[in-house]
Amino acid sequence: MAYFRFENLEVWKESREFITVVYSVTAKFPSDERFGLVDQIRRASVSIVLNIAEGSTRGWDADFRRYLKMAQGSINEVVTGFYIALDLKLLSLEIFDKIYQQALKLNGKLSALIKKVSN
Repeated sequence: MAYFRFENLEVWKESREFITVVYSVTAKFPSDERFGLVDQIRRASVSIVLNIAEGSTRGWDADFRRYLKMAQGSINEVVTGFYIALDLKLLSLEIFDKIYQQALKLNGKLSALIKKVSN
């Protein structure tokens, strides 16, 4: 049985899985990107799950929606970071597509939750 409300949210669980993928992929980036692009992408991925968790304490209201929308903003930031990595040839198109599809799925689940909270 989950103690915290966010632990019951499927989108929170999937956000944690997304972080694992992000960390795994960025671990293969050159070391000179460690404090640049890698750090930025990783922080954005962590921000997704943290915003969902923090917002979940706000109840089903406008404040929770605001946090969910910030989580969506962080997804956009991660995707943009990986576009940059793709442009710099730090990852393959195949890896990029995998991350992109996960991000789309996560964003869709956030959108559905935002809609549910809005009702």
